[in-house]
Amino acid sequence: MPKIRSCRSQDFADVYALLRQHWPDEVFREPQLRSLFERALISPRQRYLCAELDAKVVGFASLTIKTSLREGAMGYVDELVVDRDHRCRGIATMLMQRLEELAVAAGCNHLLLDAAFHRKETHAFYEQRQFERRALLFSKELRETSRP
Repeated sequence: MPKIRSCRSQDFADVYALLRQHWPDEVFREPQLRSLFERALISPRQRYLCAELDAKVVGFASLTIKTSLREGAMGYVDELVVDRDHRCRGIATMLMQRLEELAVAAGCNHLLLDAAFHRKETHAFYEQRQFERRALLFSKELRETSRP
């Protein structure tokens, strides 16, 4: 049975490998990602979890606590990734349950996330856990010249 625990600084290499495995076509800049990881570990608004099995990190999940004047405190699931060799064993479910517990403890009223249109199996996973389709996600890439 995997152990779900808070991530530590020394977990970065394993988490990085999971992200690369899940998004193989994404360009990740390791130094910048490491810096973000380290800042998130000490942020009062973020929670990073690792699923560990036989002393190996096989899953990662992250939660950001956000506040909306209309909806109050909300938990946003930023990532939920399980190693391809360990999928369909309940690890993602365990990570999601722990994220829900953390969100409730932080006073959140909702748990939100997004999933790419093509990830139909992911959609089914979330719907089985009582998530509802609620909105479309809009995104705009910001370039250096458009940043303040």
